Amino acid sequence: MDDHDRQLLILGREHFQRSEFEKAEYLLRQVAAKADRYADVHHMLGVIAHNNGDFTRAETHFEKAVNLNPNYTEAQLSLMVTYNELGKYDAARRLYGQVRARTHAGEADPFVKGKLANMHAELAQAYVDASMPGQAVAELQKAVHLSPEFVDLRVRLGILYRDMGELRLAREQLEAARELNPHYIQGRMSLGTLLLGAGEHEAARHEFEMVLKLDREHKTAHMYMRLLQSSLRSSQLPPKPAPTSGG
Repeated sequence: MDDHDRQLLILGREHFQRSEFEKAEYLLRQVAAKADRYADVHHMLGVIAHNNGDFTRAETHFEKAVNLNPNYTEAQLSLMVTYNELGKYDAARRLYGQVRARTHAGEADPFVKGKLANMHAELAQAYVDASMPGQAVAELQKAVHLSPEFVDLRVRLGILYRDMGELRLAREQLEAARELNPHYIQGRMSLGTLLLGAGEHEAARHEFEMVLKLDREHKTAHMYMRLLQSSLRSSQLPPKPAPTSGG
């Protein structure tokens, strides 16, 4: 690589890091045209294509990056996400197996685990869209196992359990999410509605009150509080007198 091409690469990387993708793509394409051996150049071009919604072109660049450097974990993960976008779930699973096989005893660093967890979550959503909740649960379980600190994944798993009638498992996930992040409104709302449906009105009220402390304008929480107040008033009304027969 001559000095001119090296400068193009440096500037392209700088624009990419600043998310100035149009400028970065213009420079990186020049580099790739002259020296098609830099895995990170293809990875950056793949990210840009993916960001533009061109998943087919993103796939081509990510595959090139992985072929140039089979140990390029970030490129492999990006390729897995792209395979999912294209519906190539078998290819995504095979690549996932390669990443896991390269880690020691299945222990990946937090970045890799997070990317894999999000990949499982995306695949779970695809199963939900296809009306295959059992498979969706299996993918979200894998996601939570990889990144148990991801509160949003626990809430999604809890909601899916709830919709399947697995209320005990749903409650376990939603309560775990609340413990991890008491300020996560969606988690508290989901737990509150679960408790309300189970007839645990005081526990549900507590969750909605906490939501309103976090967001006093939360319309759904206000709606449920009015519902609880109405239910309480109805339960406190004296019984109607039995009708007397005329005579």
